[in-house]
Amino acid sequence: MSGMSQRLQDGFINRLLLPLVVMVLLFFSVGGFALWAYVGREDYKNNVDAKIAVAVAAAKQQTQATDAATYAEEAKSPLKTWTGPSQYGSLKVQYPKTWSGYVVQSSTSQAVVDGYFYPDVVPSVSDQSVSFALRIQVVNQAYDQAVAGFQPQVKSGALTAHPFVPAKVPSVTGTRLDGQISTNQQGSIVIMPVRNLTIEIWTESNDYLNDFSNTILPNITFAP
Repeated sequence: MSGMSQRLQDGFINRLLLPLVVMVLLFFSVGGFALWAYVGREDYKNNVDAKIAVAVAAAKQQTQATDAATYAEEAKSPLKTWTGPSQYGSLKVQYPKTWSGYVVQSSTSQAVVDGYFYPDVVPSVSDQSVSFALRIQVVNQAYDQAVAGFQPQVKSGALTAHPFVPAKVPSVTGTRLDGQISTNQQGSIVIMPVRNLTIEIWTESNDYLNDFSNTILPNITFAP
C-alpha cells in the first residue's frame, strides 16, 4: 500500500509541476516583453528630438533633390534651334537651352557638317575622354553604306538596330542603333538618308539618352 501511495503522490506532484513550469515561463516571457517595451519607450522618450531631427533632415534632402531635378528640367526650356545649310537638306535640330553648340561646315571633308553639343560650355572637341551630349553630322556617304558600317556591331550584339521614322519627316525611314556606339561609349545613334548624303545624329552617353529620345529626336526636321 505504501508503494501505491507513493506512486499516487508522485503522479499528483507531476501534474502540479507542469502548470507551474508553464506559469514560470509565461511570467518570464511577460516580464521580458514588459522590459523590452519599457526600454523602447525610454529610448524613444529620451531620443525623440534627435529622431525627429533625422527624419526632418532626410525629408528635406529628398525634397531638395526632387526640386533640383525639376528645376534642371524646367531650365532646359524653351529649346534652342540649330539650322544647317540648305544645300545639305536644311537640317533643323532643337536642343536644351542650357546646352551650347559648336558646328563646323566644310565642303572638303567627308563630314560636310560636324556638330558638337554639351551642357553649359562645349569642351575641346579633340578631347577623346569627353562624351558629348549630342553629335550631328551630315556625311558625304550613301545611307546604305553608312548603315552597313555598323553591321559588325549589330551581329555581335553590341548594338541593337530598329527602323526610325522622324515624327516631322514621316516620308523618311532611317535606322536607330542603341548600345556600344564606339569602343568606350554607350549611347544611341540615328542614321537617315537626305538626298545623296546621310544624316547621323547621336548621343555619346546614356546620361543624355532621355533628352536625346524625348526632346531632340521628336523635333528633327529636314528637306529630303
